[in-house]
Amino acid sequence: MTRAPRVLLAGGGSAGHVSPLLATAAQIAEQSPEAEILVLGTADGLEADLVPAAGLELATIEKVPFPRRPNGAALRFPGRFSGTLRRVRALMEERGTDVVVGFGGYVCPPAYLAAARSRVPLVVHEANRRPGLANRLGARRAAAVLTAFPGSTLPGARRIGMPMREGIAHLDRAAHRAGARERLGLDLERPSLLVTGGSLGAQRLNEQVSAAAQDVLDAGGQILHVTGKGKTAGLQERPGYRVLEYVSAMEDAYAAVDLALTRSGAGTVSELTAVGLPSVLVPLPIGNGEQALNGEDVVAACGALMVPDAQLDAAYLREQVLPLLLDRDRLSTMAEAARRFGITDAAEVLAEIVISTARRA
Repeated sequence: MTRAPRVLLAGGGSAGHVSPLLATAAQIAEQSPEAEILVLGTADGLEADLVPAAGLELATIEKVPFPRRPNGAALRFPGRFSGTLRRVRALMEERGTDVVVGFGGYVCPPAYLAAARSRVPLVVHEANRRPGLANRLGARRAAAVLTAFPGSTLPGARRIGMPMREGIAHLDRAAHRAGARERLGLDLERPSLLVTGGSLGAQRLNEQVSAAAQDVLDAGGQILHVTGKGKTAGLQERPGYRVLEYVSAMEDAYAAVDLALTRSGAGTVSELTAVGLPSVLVPLPIGNGEQALNGEDVVAACGALMVPDAQLDAAYLREQVLPLLLDRDRLSTMAEAARRFGITDAAEVLAEIVISTARRA
């Protein structure tokens, strides 16, 4: 193929699907500036705002989840799915799509089936250690199956890591530490703990950290508490305890602190290990247990600790997290272990695979 590669990136709904998609799109554009990129998403997911903001074209389709039980939605599913499938095939034919790249989510099943019926090669990236239904289906006929974590059950899977923004993937924490602390209003010397529940926040983390915050301050530490939108109620900011709803540049948060207390979403674990930040992971206890699985390998590599959600309380923070925050030698050892586990070039590698697959089409 001599013309510009035409790429359809499918994914959306949550930050876990949208963020790696955007990072991959940026790398495709850098490696092949002439590439034509179209993003397939929904009108009500995060992609509706984030994709246009990144300067990318977004085509939306109806969100048609697979029915889990026999009901009215199950009866309507075949017709709705068929209509969505026709819409995706028409888009692909109109654009002359050379490759479909799926990151998971509701938009992927029709994209994967459309690729199969149109004989367009498919590349699948799975963010979680335990793959979702869409990617389990897509992997069966994919030209390449890539994963963020080792030990995937997907056939032919190859671990390349999680595509992420360059500002995070290539962050030098030590070099950016002082500037990041100044921007975030933190003391330049005190041991610093980042608390975040990811893009949506985590109420339990917020409550328990608030209860133990004074103990951290009294011991000479400080806290950067990123609560999530609309979740600062009841949290009293004071010297050494910085409370923010969100941080637009998470690389600043990662550079500014010595330890993170977080959920273990795939993106969060991948970013923490890429930048070499020690962490205490608190898996969200819902779904199919994928958050616990996401953190298992870095815990085994000694780059993180893990505590079940039900066991995270103010006493655990005082007795386990605070001593770790104050132990520079242990943090240094954990940081190196996290860094060895992490992968920083996933976006570049995935973009190369996508472009080469398109050119072979």
